[in-house]
Amino acid sequence: MFLQRLLQFVGWPITAGVIIGLLALVLFPQLRGQQPQTSSPANNARYGAVSYADAVSRAAPAVVNVYTEKRVVQRNQNLSNNPFFRHLYNNSNTPQQERMQKTLGSGVIVDSAGLILTNNHVINGADRIAVLLYDGRVTAAELIGIDKANDLAVLKIQLDNISAITLGVSDNVRVGDVVLAIGNPFGVGQSVSQGIVSATGRWNLGINSTENFIQTDAAINPGNSGGALIDAYGNLIGINTAMLDETGASFGISFAVPVDKAMNSLKQIVEFGGVRRGWLGVGINYLSAEQIRILGTNGLLVSEIEPNSPAEKAGFKLNDVITHIDNIALVTEQSLRNSLGNIQPNAEITFRIIRDGNVIELKAIADFPPNSRTKT
Repeated sequence: MFLQRLLQFVGWPITAGVIIGLLALVLFPQLRGQQPQTSSPANNARYGAVSYADAVSRAAPAVVNVYTEKRVVQRNQNLSNNPFFRHLYNNSNTPQQERMQKTLGSGVIVDSAGLILTNNHVINGADRIAVLLYDGRVTAAELIGIDKANDLAVLKIQLDNISAITLGVSDNVRVGDVVLAIGNPFGVGQSVSQGIVSATGRWNLGINSTENFIQTDAAINPGNSGGALIDAYGNLIGINTAMLDETGASFGISFAVPVDKAMNSLKQIVEFGGVRRGWLGVGINYLSAEQIRILGTNGLLVSEIEPNSPAEKAGFKLNDVITHIDNIALVTEQSLRNSLGNIQPNAEITFRIIRDGNVIELKAIADFPPNSRTKT
């Protein structure tokens, strides 16, 4: 009886101790002579390192360096710039000298036929254009055409075995997406910078007349112009065009033309020799906040109608409010600008308008702008 009570008395502490010991061995493996697992390069590789090397390796071979030369004529005599002596030099016999002004930039091969997108300001006025490929080959480039409104230019090279970039979709770009800028900053050679999409649909910047930029904080410096803005998978989403420039250095506010817009310009340049934009002959104003509140919708106020224009033929009247173009609601100022900027000549456009409180539809066939029509 005494022995039984003794075993009961000491049994529960022993049992508790065994349980606590087992738990300690499970929680602290070093007590079993084993070291806790630590992360290592091999373990990290199993889960995938944080790197964009694959994206760069896919896109970089399609990004080229663009070099241009422009012939500049200068007078030999410094006195030619002096207002007291200028009349002595204003004749054809004045000694002059020529020098070649050189510029640099970047470009993107967008198809295997050798078509390259770059910026118009990179090649503007150039007498010679040369392209340095990723593999070290250098070749002359032919200027196919420009889209001045979007600061774009299309070049063509004649080489075999060239790599074209994979095109992304501009509409899929979201604020916060990781992006990479590839180009030739300051002429140091191909370089890559990384950032995120800071904004989309940027406009009213005074850079060009049809603004709809992707804004990024990826560093874009002189020489990056015309280069590629790619996503984290190596797809082209924009052509790097401009930076917020106060001192010539990058401040993390840079802009790129969306790839869809750039490719639309390229296709028209290749097919027609230039970019064709439709003309309606209608003057418009944005609605004020008070007008939007009263109407309950955004839109465009018709403020002018040119005689014999497509708008007049379609039946537009002053003070009509355009709310939809081809069933696309004009809910923001950017959607207004995009819808009008995408109108092509000879296209039939359906407009939904508000006139005297009534909703009606009008159809207009866009024409070529008067100053671009060919004489017949």
